[in-house]
Amino acid sequence: LLYLATFGSFIGFSAGFAMLAKTQFPDVNILQLAFFGPFIGALARSAGGVISDKFGGVRVTLINFIFMALFTALLFLTLPGSGAGSFSAFYLVFMGLFLTAGLGSGSTFQMIAVIFRQITLYNVKLRGGSDEQAQREAVTDTAAALGFISAIGAVGGFFIPKAFGTSLALTGSPVGAMKIFLLFYIACVLLTWLVYGRRKPKQQ
Repeated sequence: LLYLATFGSFIGFSAGFAMLAKTQFPDVNILQLAFFGPFIGALARSAGGVISDKFGGVRVTLINFIFMALFTALLFLTLPGSGAGSFSAFYLVFMGLFLTAGLGSGSTFQMIAVIFRQITLYNVKLRGGSDEQAQREAVTDTAAALGFISAIGAVGGFFIPKAFGTSLALTGSPVGAMKIFLLFYIACVLLTWLVYGRRKPKQQ
């Protein structure tokens, strides 16, 4: 779920950003600017892993989800409503979403790898397995888990553009979809804190 919220958001925003911008600000030539978001997100993904190695994946992921929720909330203020909206503000806030989606992809990937590795090591030792066996099974189980979450995360590439399109078709505005995303990110903040954030350091 956490990786879906980060990597899925990155893929989904990459697919849907240009379409969304064009519907909200039709006078702007978005094609000249659309590639910056995915570029920022791709660079941020590597940085997210490095930062997580230093400060801990759970901590970085938690802070990152808070910023994702904040940027999503700010996005409401930039859209055309009773006024004309602000493309500059819309673009800058969306770049923030790309940045945090990329950072979160790296931090959740690191967090999940560490957690699955520790769980496997603990379970093998509990069964009386050797250190060598524990390390071997940890590598296998962690690789399988990361492959699975990557596939799940890619679902965002379909869901986010579809949500924007459905909201626009039904209401003429992307606000409905954005409310769902905002609630989802808030839920991820709570999930990260309640499930992982309150563990003792040795459990992370």
